[in-house]
Amino acid sequence: MPLIIVTGWPTSGKTTRSKQLHEYLAKRIADTKYRLHFISDDSLSISRSVYDLSPDKVPAHARSANASEKDARAAIYGAVKRVLSDKDIVILDGLNYIKGWRYQLHCEAKAVRTPSCILQIGCAKDKAKEINEERLSRREAGHIPAEGEPEPYEPGNWENLVFRHEEPNPMTRWDSPLFALVWDDNEDQTREVFDTLWDSIAGEGRKVVRPNQATLQRGRNEGGDYLYILDRETQDVVKRILDQQGDEGGGEVKVPLSAEGKEDLVVHLPAGQKVGLPQLQRLRRAFVGLNRGGIGLEAVGNMANDRSREAFVRHLNSSFDQDE
Repeated sequence: MPLIIVTGWPTSGKTTRSKQLHEYLAKRIADTKYRLHFISDDSLSISRSVYDLSPDKVPAHARSANASEKDARAAIYGAVKRVLSDKDIVILDGLNYIKGWRYQLHCEAKAVRTPSCILQIGCAKDKAKEINEERLSRREAGHIPAEGEPEPYEPGNWENLVFRHEEPNPMTRWDSPLFALVWDDNEDQTREVFDTLWDSIAGEGRKVVRPNQATLQRGRNEGGDYLYILDRETQDVVKRILDQQGDEGGGEVKVPLSAEGKEDLVVHLPAGQKVGLPQLQRLRRAFVGLNRGGIGLEAVGNMANDRSREAFVRHLNSSFDQDE
């Protein structure tokens, strides 16, 4: 079941919408085998001050390291990872304003073969700022917040977070599918968005999630060092492509395997385009970078020569398909 990443400006209504979604999903999965989890800064007792990089609050060297925010994200990531599975629905309420952070969460969901999506909460900047200022005024007046009542952001912190916010882009796989609610959406409009979200990632039309086919499980290999084998086999594939491709580009290049009885692998080159060494080396470096730390998600067993070749050929074919 899915990971639902809620994002938006500070004080834009994310927590309100997240709780509405939680109530909606609780009804949808009643009497089923699925479990529902709600994770947020508040649920993990993370103060909003961890995001404050105002010059009067944090010295320059600490702002560049941004250690407090990184520690907070590590705590959130650990909480998500502990419960995420194909039997669990996770609502992650928070700023989630960094695209690299959303990509990391997307990869974690993909690793356990469960979908992820983005729920973006839209709100006019003036409205969101007004809400934060009201909360600040109540605090200054001596108001003691009730349990679960959100705390305000310091003014400089609020402005900085709005400035640093990276809007989700539905054209990228980690921000897709993207659903949106705005401040003024009524109950019927909200229900319609929630229904569409459910159908997309949990209904019958839900897409099958597969792990990254370009990654491998790092393992021991009696034939030599893991990185040495990875480098050697990918270099050999690159050499075969350069030797076998035609002057006009396109066509197929066969890559043999060492195991007896196995058919040759086939690299499908882009039509009408000759692939040069710089492009092949970029693709090779990207593949090696993905597998350098043994970041494989599904493969098990030893890291053999043929396995390296098979994965690299899949990586090349996938990359050439995207370029066409």
